[in-house]
Amino acid sequence: MSEERKPIIFSVDDDPQVLRSLKRDLRSEYKNEYRIISTDSAKEALASLAEIKKKGEEVALFLSDQRMPEMLGVDFLEQAKEFYPKARRVLLTAYSDTDAAIKAINEVQLDYYLMKPWDPPGERLYPVINDLLDEWQAGYRPAFRGIRVVGYQYSPKSHSLKDFLAGNLLPYQWLDIESSAEARELLDLHGIEPKKLPAVFFEDGTALADPAVAEVASRVGLQPTAQSDLYDVVIIGAGPAGLAAAVYGGSEGLKTLLVEKRAPGGQAGTSSRIENYLGFPNGLSGSDLARRAISQATRFGIEFLSPQEVAGIEVDGAYKTIHLADGSKVNTKAVVITTGVDYRKLPSKGIADFTGAGIYYGAAMTEANACRNKKVFIVGGGNSAGQGAVYLSQFAEKVTILVRKEDLTSTMSSYLIDQINGIDNIEVQGRRQIVEAQGDGHLQCLTIEHIEEGTSYITDADALFIFIGARPFTDWLGNNILRNDKGYIKTGRDLTTDEQFPRIWKQGREPFLLETCQPGIFAAGDVRSGAMNRVASAVGEGAMAIKFVHEYLAEV
Repeated sequence: MSEERKPIIFSVDDDPQVLRSLKRDLRSEYKNEYRIISTDSAKEALASLAEIKKKGEEVALFLSDQRMPEMLGVDFLEQAKEFYPKARRVLLTAYSDTDAAIKAINEVQLDYYLMKPWDPPGERLYPVINDLLDEWQAGYRPAFRGIRVVGYQYSPKSHSLKDFLAGNLLPYQWLDIESSAEARELLDLHGIEPKKLPAVFFEDGTALADPAVAEVASRVGLQPTAQSDLYDVVIIGAGPAGLAAAVYGGSEGLKTLLVEKRAPGGQAGTSSRIENYLGFPNGLSGSDLARRAISQATRFGIEFLSPQEVAGIEVDGAYKTIHLADGSKVNTKAVVITTGVDYRKLPSKGIADFTGAGIYYGAAMTEANACRNKKVFIVGGGNSAGQGAVYLSQFAEKVTILVRKEDLTSTMSSYLIDQINGIDNIEVQGRRQIVEAQGDGHLQCLTIEHIEEGTSYITDADALFIFIGARPFTDWLGNNILRNDKGYIKTGRDLTTDEQFPRIWKQGREPFLLETCQPGIFAAGDVRSGAMNRVASAVGEGAMAIKFVHEYLAEV
């Protein structure tokens, strides 16, 4: 156990000689399991307790001298109890102070008083301390060490922070201010008002009230600013295609920058279980795939920029300028666009009002624990919806899948349908659509229409997860890149059928297979017209794009 994670034995005595002796004896016996802190000032000790508490550290036992000039030992122990009410308290007394010590046992729940001197410690100190520490350990549960997020459960801002931390594989503890005593204690300790929530508390004892995602990203060490002036290739989007392109770009010696606006993994990264990916017979989660891939890419020396959004691409001869949302620019020789797709928005009345407050798009893993023993609805009949339903069924009282078709057979893989049929608390309702979402501050009920019968009914609903197909994330490209009528990027031979292509393309060769209408700008994965919408094919296209980048760089 690292030194800062050990529970603390805290001793206070204004006599330097006694304090040195006490510290020596405590270290000799307890240094392997406890951190020993000693001070000659009771006021300094109390001031330090607040900082120790902010860092989430635990005090197991206090030892304090009774006669100190700043305050009596019983007064110190009483004030220390406010910070650590479960810590054991021991008073060090001279013979003349035994009456005060006995009185303190009743008044401040003193656990023991020790007469000075305590020689030999093996007989007069350690047996007492051992018993008290054993009692404390019996009820001790180590506090969570890491990032803690305090907020309101049905707050879109809270959801955004949780989604960001989870997506970037950063362990955190969620504390609901309305139900957690620890949450209220943290706010009081840091002097943060409830109206400033959500708040993020870090392991070093510092906190951010109502922070932007970029502020949190900076604190946890993510890099939102490019380090170089020029790159061989910039990859936009860290889904499976982008991660694969980054791995191959880095491994093949290209100076590679990967830019991601939210978290690695893309839409696949939110999947609770990918069961048809080659080489993983037991399946793997989307977050696990993202974690493995980003570790692999960074090992090859690629630079990962996150969270950072691309606002546009400017072409100037053989060079491309990437304009970032924060106003900065990055120059590169080649670009690979792998921005993937977003879930389509459900247009029904009330949906937008409760998005992030009981209604979520593909965020099953982030909010799953909040759905414990609750009624959850899922809209959508694709594999993502099925994977979300299977995962949520482990938490929810009941999961209801709503689809416009009769059943799932035409839209979902058979292995997922078999899983769903074998889970008692999942129900599939066909020919249904949501008419309206209602609630007071958060989702509480849904109005659902039976499409064939033309009837509707209202049902209680604690959460709604929406998986209703996807649209490509390409609006930011403007008119420089040719796309089909649904917004997917045209590449390779598909370009030759576009009437605008001859006006734009001025090269003496045909576009490479994954090349867009702009030489040196490639597209891979789900954002590309004609893509197969599978993790494996996206990974393949990402790797293939780097091959074409090499060929392009060889000619410029």
